[in-house]
Amino acid sequence: MEFLIPVLTFIGGAVLGFFGGVFYLRKQFARMQMDPQQLQRIARSMGIHLNQKQLNQVQQLMKNWHKKKR
Repeated sequence: MEFLIPVLTFIGGAVLGFFGGVFYLRKQFARMQMDPQQLQRIARSMGIHLNQKQLNQVQQLMKNWHKKKR
């Protein structure tokens, strides 16, 4: 019985921490600006070179993704 309270506290803290982290990250992604230069840097860091048409498509996808998540 002595070990039950710490185990339940740990599990409860882990669950609350996980959901708190998910909430925080969703909020941060929603606030993130869709700067074209920043998107280019991110794509280049992944080894992808985007032309202007592809960059516009990525921005549109991100905008639609944010609308769906709300």
